[in-house]
Amino acid sequence: KQTNKQKTIWKQSFRSRRLSTVDLEEDIDPVRSRPKEIPHNEKLLSLKYESLDYDNSENQLFLEEERRMSHMGFRCLEISRWVICGLIGVFTGLIACFIDIVVEKLAGVKYSVVKKNIEMFTEVGGLSISLLLWVVLNSAFVMVGAIIVTCFEPIAAGSGIPQIKCYLNGVKVPRVVRLKTLVVKVCGVICSVAGGLAVGKEGPMIHSGAVVAAGVSQGRSTSLKKDFKIFEYFRRDTEKRDFVSAGAAAGVSAAFGAPVGGVLFSLEEGASFWNQMLTWRIFFASMISTFTLNLVLSVYHNKTTELSSPGLINFGTFDLECVQYSLYEIPLFICMGAIGGLLGALFNLLNYWLTIFRIRYVHRPCLQVMEAMMVAAVTASVSFAMIYLSNDCKPLKMDNSEEYPLQLFCADGEYNAMATTFFNTPERSVRSLFHNPRGTYNLLTLGFFTLTYFFLACWTYGLMVSAGVFIPSLLIGAAWGRLFGVLLPNKTFIKPIWADPGKYALMGAAAQLGGIVRMTLSLTVILVEATGNVTYGFPIMLVLMTAKIVGDYFIEGLYDIHIKLQSVPFLHWEAPATSHWLTAREVMSSPVTCFNQLEKVGTIMDFLSNTATNHNGFPVIVQATFGMTCLFLLCGLILRSQLIVLLKHKVFVERAHSRLHQRKLQLKDFRDAYPRFPPIQSIHVSQDERECMMDLSEFMNPTPYTVPQETSLPRVFKLFRALGLRHLVVVDDVNKVVGLVTRKDLARYHMGKHGLEELHLAQM
Repeated sequence: KQTNKQKTIWKQSFRSRRLSTVDLEEDIDPVRSRPKEIPHNEKLLSLKYESLDYDNSENQLFLEEERRMSHMGFRCLEISRWVICGLIGVFTGLIACFIDIVVEKLAGVKYSVVKKNIEMFTEVGGLSISLLLWVVLNSAFVMVGAIIVTCFEPIAAGSGIPQIKCYLNGVKVPRVVRLKTLVVKVCGVICSVAGGLAVGKEGPMIHSGAVVAAGVSQGRSTSLKKDFKIFEYFRRDTEKRDFVSAGAAAGVSAAFGAPVGGVLFSLEEGASFWNQMLTWRIFFASMISTFTLNLVLSVYHNKTTELSSPGLINFGTFDLECVQYSLYEIPLFICMGAIGGLLGALFNLLNYWLTIFRIRYVHRPCLQVMEAMMVAAVTASVSFAMIYLSNDCKPLKMDNSEEYPLQLFCADGEYNAMATTFFNTPERSVRSLFHNPRGTYNLLTLGFFTLTYFFLACWTYGLMVSAGVFIPSLLIGAAWGRLFGVLLPNKTFIKPIWADPGKYALMGAAAQLGGIVRMTLSLTVILVEATGNVTYGFPIMLVLMTAKIVGDYFIEGLYDIHIKLQSVPFLHWEAPATSHWLTAREVMSSPVTCFNQLEKVGTIMDFLSNTATNHNGFPVIVQATFGMTCLFLLCGLILRSQLIVLLKHKVFVERAHSRLHQRKLQLKDFRDAYPRFPPIQSIHVSQDERECMMDLSEFMNPTPYTVPQETSLPRVFKLFRALGLRHLVVVDDVNKVVGLVTRKDLARYHMGKHGLEELHLAQM
C-alpha cells in the first residue's frame, strides 16, 4: 500500500515533469531525472505513433452540413454503410480464396518434388540430397517473402493483429492500412506458408480484411492516386474505424468460417466503440465474407452445389460418438486448460526475450532476411531428422486421407506416422490429429513433435515475414492434447468413451491457443463454429478460461507483449487499480500552446514549423475582462491538420475582405486532404501573408471535452477510452486553460505503472 509520503513524492514528481508540448516526449535521461521508485518512463513510448481523432469536430462547417441534410439523405448514408460492408466481405473472401489456392498449389508442388526425391534416394542411398533439396526449397520461398517485407513494407511482418488492435484503440500506426501493405501481406504469407515455416495463413487475414475495409470505405486509393468520388462522407477517423472493425471481423470469418466469432473478435479484441447497428453491419460483412469464400472454393473444387468450404481451415466433422463427454471428464479438461496456460506463458516468455534480442541486434534488413532463411533451413532440417529417426510405421489403408504419405524405411504398405505431422501443411496436420483413429501415433511421435514444433513456432513468430500464430498454436495443442488422450486408459470403470483421443486433441488445441493469445469469448465461438458442433461449447469455454487465468498469472498475452515492445501508447479497458489518488493535474501536459481566436498567420506558421515540437491539438482562447482582471478563456479546440488545410487554401481575414472573390472553404476540402495531410514544410507563405490574420472561429470545435483539475485519473481514462478522445482540455474554475491531457500522457503512466523498464533497455 502507498503511504502518504510516497503519494506526495509521486505528485511532486509528476508536477515537476509536466511536458511543455502536446503529444511530445522529453529528450532526457529517464533514469537520472526521477527517483528510482517512480514507475514513470517517457522513453517507453515511441515518437512515431500519434493518435486518431475518433471524436468528431463539431465546428460550424460540420453542423451546417448536417442541418442541410434531409431525412432521405441520412437514409442514403445508412444504405451506403451496408453496401460498403457487403463489398468488404466480398473482397476479403476473394483475397482468402487467392491465398488458399496459391498456397495449396505451391505446397503441393514442393511436397511432391521432395517426396519423389526421398523415395528415389531411399532405395539407392543419398538421402542427404533430399534433405538439401528440402532446405533449398524452403529457404527460397522464405527468402522471397522476407525480402518483400523488409524492403517494401516492414509493417506487413507478423500477423498484423497487434497493429489492428492499436488502430481500433485509437493509435495511428504508420502505413498499417495501405494498399501496398495489403499486397506485401498477401504475397508474404503465401511465401511463408509455402516455405514450410511453423506459421499459419489465418492470422494475416484479419489484417488483410482491415486494409480492405479502410480502402473500400474511402472510395479512393491514395496509393494509386485514384479517386472514385464515392463515399466521401466517410473520410474521417470515426467512420473509418467502424469499417476497419468490420474488415477485421470479415477476416476472422474467412479464416475460420466463423462469422459470429468474427463479430465477437472485433468486440473483444479491438473495437473501442459499439452499438446495435454496428453489430448488424459487422455480422453482415462476416457472413458475406464466408459465403464468398465458400462459393468460390466450392466452384474451384468442382463442388458447386455443396458449399463445403466455409473457411481457410476446416477442422472436419466430428462423429456423434466422439463429441460426447462425461461429467467426470470436466476436471480433466480444466487440468488441460491449466497445462495450456503454463505452456502458453512459457511460449510468450521465450518469445518476449527473443524479440528483445531481435530489437537490439537483428535490426538491419539483411540480417532479418538471413535470420528468416536460417529458421526455414533449420525447420526443414529438424523435420527431416525427426522423420528419418522415427520408426513409427502404420499400415496404409485404402481410405487413408493423408495427402503425402512417406514410406521411407517402413515396410511395403506402411507409412511413416511422423511424416503426417511434419511433411504436410499445418492445416492438414491439425485435421489429422483431430480425426485420425486411436493408434495412429505412438507416444514418442506425439511427444517429440510437440517439443520440437513448440520451439520452432516460438522462434518463428517475430520474424520479418507475414505469418500468423493461430495454426501453430492449434497444432502444438492438438499434439499434446492427443498425447494426453492416448495416455488415458482405453476402458475404465466409468465409461469407454475416454478411448477417443480426438476430443482431447481439440481441448489441447484450445488450451494452447488460449494460453498464448488469451482470448476467451471470441475464441470459444470460433472453435465451436469451426468444429460445427455446439456440444463442445462448455468444455472449450472452461479450458480457455482456465488457460487465461493461469497464463495471466505469469505474463501477458502474446499480442499485448508485442504492442508494448513496439512502445505503442495503447490504452487498456480500465485504468490501473491504484490510480484513484491521482488527478488530471498530475498527468496533464503544461504549459499548453494556445492560439487566439483571431491569430496572426506568422505565429501559426512558426509553431507548426518548429521541428522541436509536435503539437497536434491547440486550445483556442478568447480574451475576457472581469472588472479590472483580464483573462484568456477557452472557446474551442483546433487540430494541426485543420490549420494546415486553412494555410494551404490561404483562408485569411484580409483575403476574405478584399475585392477578390474567394471560395468559401467546405468540409470537402478537409476530406480531400484526409488522411495524408500535407506537411507544413510544403506550404509557402510570403512575408506579407505572414502579417495577415486568420479567424479560427468557424473551423475550431467550440465544444471540446473539458475536465476540472481535480478530476480523478480513472475518470479521465474512461473518457479517453469510451469516447476515443485525442485531447482533453483541463480548465480551472473560470474556464481558463491550465493543461492538456493526451493519450500519451495516460499511456505513459499506465506503462510505467506496470514497471516495464526492460522495454527501454531493449530499445537502447
